[in-house]
Amino acid sequence: MFSINTKYHHNKVVWVGDDAVKVNHGKPAPYAPKSRAEAKRVVRVFEHYCGFPVPVEPVLVFVGVTDLKVVATQLSVRVYQERQVAALAPLSGVLTAEQVEQVYSIARHGQAWIRA
Repeated sequence: MFSINTKYHHNKVVWVGDDAVKVNHGKPAPYAPKSRAEAKRVVRVFEHYCGFPVPVEPVLVFVGVTDLKVVATQLSVRVYQERQVAALAPLSGVLTAEQVEQVYSIARHGQAWIRA
């Protein structure tokens, strides 16, 4: 499963290092650590309600950028431009069909997210 965070930076250049993102050479933004934290929250919700491990990978998707430079060597967050998101499609999962149905049901349950 993926926890996808989108960031819109129209006509900007984005540089991604291990734990910093700079837009047009500006001040570092904590997008990667926040994406990891969000993915951990998603894991907590699903594991609480499902009772089985649900692997979640954080993903940052930059929309509208003119250039995306990823120079990270230790980054634990997948980074894409919007047109590259299709690269996630062929990845195989580890959950059974029944588990996917349970996760889908929990994902749509609003109260699960309020309490997380």
